[in-house]
Amino acid sequence: MTKLLLSLHVLAAVLAIGPVTVAASMFPKALRRVHSAPDDREALAALRTLHRICRVYAGVGIAVPVFGFATASSLGVLGSGWLITSIVLTAAAAAILGLLILPAQDDALTAAQALGPGPAARLAMLTGVFNLLWATVTVLMIVRPGSTTGA
Repeated sequence: MTKLLLSLHVLAAVLAIGPVTVAASMFPKALRRVHSAPDDREALAALRTLHRICRVYAGVGIAVPVFGFATASSLGVLGSGWLITSIVLTAAAAAILGLLILPAQDDALTAAQALGPGPAARLAMLTGVFNLLWATVTVLMIVRPGSTTGA
């Protein structure tokens, strides 16, 4: 059962977090493109698509910690320092995405549709922090300092 849960956890992370990471990273550049060419309908459509990807896959991403907790429980490592650190970083990444990035994308998309200025630089910075948090969690999940599970 542990191997199945771990497989589902990794698949959920790759299939949910990967698209959000890529789409969120592409959004600021697409936003700058919209601002440099306000009449470019394709640029605006790309911006809408990137935002939709972020929003939808953020919801799907809930599966990652669900399968993660199930896997950690079955391995008996819920109290491990590396796991607690990963949980805190995951919560921070989720908060940045849900409370800062997605609302900023909403605002930027609204402004872009009205041909107003957008916060591309701030969004790029927030996305970089989000990506760094996920990269750190990934390393912790692989290296697992102090782990005694051998898995």
